[in-house]
Amino acid sequence: MDLARAFSDVLPPLMHDPVMIAVPFFLLFLIIEWSAARKLAHTEAERAPAGAYVKQDAWASIWMGLVSVGTSGVLNGLALLGYAALYVYVAPWHLPASQWYTWVIAIVGVDLLYYLYHRMAHRVRLIWATHQAHHSSQYFNFATALRQKWNISGDVFLRALLPLFGVPPWLVFLSFSINLIYQFWIHTEAVRRMPAWFEYLFNTPSHHRVHHGANPRYVDRNYAGIFMVWDRLFGTFVEEAEPAVFGITKPLPGRGPLVVGAGGYPELWRDIRAEPSGRARLGLLTSRP
Repeated sequence: MDLARAFSDVLPPLMHDPVMIAVPFFLLFLIIEWSAARKLAHTEAERAPAGAYVKQDAWASIWMGLVSVGTSGVLNGLALLGYAALYVYVAPWHLPASQWYTWVIAIVGVDLLYYLYHRMAHRVRLIWATHQAHHSSQYFNFATALRQKWNISGDVFLRALLPLFGVPPWLVFLSFSINLIYQFWIHTEAVRRMPAWFEYLFNTPSHHRVHHGANPRYVDRNYAGIFMVWDRLFGTFVEEAEPAVFGITKPLPGRGPLVVGAGGYPELWRDIRAEPSGRARLGLLTSRP
């Protein structure tokens, strides 16, 4: 089989990343929420969330998101070639993108893999070192949603399971974009509760406030991307019962984008250098944060 021809059957004509199309809408809703929070702070201070937006914190989140677009673009571009190779040469079958069930498998499969990676990111220190950047804000708003990590290699690696089992690579990326776009709106304190059936089936601001909470009962809970079935099924679901204290249990030493972007790597590197043996260093990488 001719290599170029094989790959052309897998990779469609250049398509715009849905996340990039959604970015202007992200910024529009961020501005609306930020403006509303400022107005509430002046007119109804006793009821407004304390410090809903802090300028330095919000701008750090926005810069984190902008840099993440670049780093993610590079890694996803490389991953697309790897996914295409797995799909063409290794996958035992090829699921047709024209069939509805392939879309269901792709969207649900990406969400399950997101849950598994997300849970791992909170329980393995090496992965938490990059993921904690997203949790480092002490505020919960649309700007926090843009506070994305710069290293997505773990996500990319795990998602390779889908093309390996016959899901077209472009559909894997589209499904992940849908997953990422969905998670934007759940980063807010403005929405208290959705209808009961929606709260049961899907991730919501209420569920995600729990996930971002540093309260002891909230730590390491509600990992879902879109569907809450995974948390309910695997025993990691907790209902929102008390106001969340946002942030991480050990705050970062600053709010600047470089400090936030570095996440827990500097501290992890210092701890590794202090360990005398290779076995102890490996144990640090795989230990719980």
